Amino acid sequence: MKNQLRPGRIAVLLAASVVFGPLDTVDAHAEQVSPAPYFAHIEVVTGASGSPETASGWVFDDANRNGRRDNGEAGIKGVKVSNGRDIAVTNQEGKYSLPALQDMSLFVIQPAGWRVPTDKRFIPQFAYQHKPAGSPKPLRYGGLPPTGPLPAAINFPLAPSPVGEDFSCAILGDVQATSNIEVGYARDTIVRELRDRKTKPACIFALGDLVGDDLDLIPRLADVLGAAEIPQWWVQGNHDYDSDADRDADSSDTWRREYGPTSYAFEAGKVLFIGLDNVVYPCGLVDYEEFGRDFCGEDPRKTYNGRFTEDQMTFVANLVRLTPHDRLIVIGHHIPLVGFDNREQWQHQTDNAVRLYDILKGRAALDLSGHSHTLENLAAGDSFAGWRESVGVDSIPFRHVVAGAVAGDWWGGDFDMTGVPMSLQGDGAPRGYIDMKVTGLDYRLDYLASGQPESRAMSLSLNTPAFREWAKILLDWRDSEPHRAGDVPPLSIQDLPDVKLLTPADIKAGSWLTANVWLGDSDTGVTVSIDGGPARPMQRTQEAKGEASRSGSEYADPFALQHQLTVSRTAIGSKSGATTSQGYIQGRLSPMPPAPPRPQGSAADHSSHLWRFPVPEGLAPGTHTARVSVTRPQGTPAAETIVFEIRETRPQPTFRFEKWNTRKDGLRVEE
Repeated sequence: MKNQLRPGRIAVLLAASVVFGPLDTVDAHAEQVSPAPYFAHIEVVTGASGSPETASGWVFDDANRNGRRDNGEAGIKGVKVSNGRDIAVTNQEGKYSLPALQDMSLFVIQPAGWRVPTDKRFIPQFAYQHKPAGSPKPLRYGGLPPTGPLPAAINFPLAPSPVGEDFSCAILGDVQATSNIEVGYARDTIVRELRDRKTKPACIFALGDLVGDDLDLIPRLADVLGAAEIPQWWVQGNHDYDSDADRDADSSDTWRREYGPTSYAFEAGKVLFIGLDNVVYPCGLVDYEEFGRDFCGEDPRKTYNGRFTEDQMTFVANLVRLTPHDRLIVIGHHIPLVGFDNREQWQHQTDNAVRLYDILKGRAALDLSGHSHTLENLAAGDSFAGWRESVGVDSIPFRHVVAGAVAGDWWGGDFDMTGVPMSLQGDGAPRGYIDMKVTGLDYRLDYLASGQPESRAMSLSLNTPAFREWAKILLDWRDSEPHRAGDVPPLSIQDLPDVKLLTPADIKAGSWLTANVWLGDSDTGVTVSIDGGPARPMQRTQEAKGEASRSGSEYADPFALQHQLTVSRTAIGSKSGATTSQGYIQGRLSPMPPAPPRPQGSAADHSSHLWRFPVPEGLAPGTHTARVSVTRPQGTPAAETIVFEIRETRPQPTFRFEKWNTRKDGLRVEE
């Protein structure tokens, strides 16, 4: 972290030992708490440490908010401090002592009722990086400079927090800014929307892939997200590491320099948030020998694997042991423990998920992840084919949520009316973020789609025989190899008949209403009322009872596929001569020269949260309405209406020139 070495006082250190038993409670602070920002840094007292094997210092009430332990500022007892493995608890005077690891992040765990300071970008200042010799070789993005021997003391300032037991936290999936223009997209969407919230969240919990391999973007992205003026807690993802590092122990060095620890925790109200980097890069013998990941042992190219390290497992076990049972434990990491979209791709699951389940057994827990750029709300007891083979899991013991992506489909697709790519995700969900509202131990999860009203929770459409044929042709073309970039796809969106206009033949051949309930799960109730009639249950396309993914045009979201299978942005050209102004540029992909509109990479031909209802035969010709209502035990109820037509024959879709041309208007006739 920057500016962590600062002149200070050298003091005698008398600290508590590492503790694994019952805790003293944090002292209550009686003064009226101001919600004003608290800008400061930790205090690093220069000079030789009393013991090179021991890190020590104080946690104190920073009454004047300057980040320094001044005379008269009291220590705070009962606060946890960690080296990423062991945990110490401060004594009556606020002192701690911990074993010094050769390479560690030393950090305070923000206790409920208190807050750590932030810098002016609202990045929490709660950790000291210790790597005496720095990164072992020059890294592309600088790595971590030598930190030298341990300082005399590392002191952690705290101030009373205005956050009580009722608060909200913005849960961000992949922001995935791979370029400066995509940092601008984040600025124009998530930042503006968070600033406009009537009630501002108490925290941002960002679940990895903040950037897309270019780590030089971290400072600007942090500054841009800081404009939301919310403390932003980040978790590292597989596109946030030093890809030129040779060991996992060094692959987070630039991240640590620019942001902070890769494992940490903080409390708010009755919730313990634990942030963990579960991306092992480069993976190696442990992954190959213990978990059978051939891609880590036989392929000479560097790659990553989803796994928690032994130190992380020890840290979580120690932390859970020290946490009262009347707390909700929220685990946040990048790669899902298990998921729906990548359920058979072992690299995209977490190998030792079962060990984490064992540590959390009997606890109120919630798991949050990103990575797949899909929304997945998996309830306790859910099961999908592939989990047993990949990580030894039959069903999950508590709720798992894959939080979608701020970037959606990697900032892909056509531009919306704000000039930002529409970027519908592979399961049909729009880009956005999860609003987690906490009331004591209870929580509510709602997905806030970017650019949409906060009350919107689904997209509605109709799946018709013509749609299925159109989608199958384009999906087959997209998946065929090879097809040249300049080839014209066999169909475009202009070949698709209006899906909200049906004939009796369409209904007889099979047409159904579809509801993509973005954060729907196994406990979600979805009903439809046609023309004000009785509410009838819609059927979910996946039961989460151990089945495989159901995929194809029959299980697709027509609303999303109509946008995803014909992307016109690919055809944009310019005579400016600038390579970057031609065709389509997305993420790290090479610029594609102007080409006919074509499908994007991700397409919503499968989803874990799609419901459908057959359009009944016998509806009279004319206009009809369908009202879809959604209830979720841990979410806000929602309802939306779709209007559709039934006509005896399908009318001509475009202007009828043949009718127009049967007569001429002629000259004006004077009366």
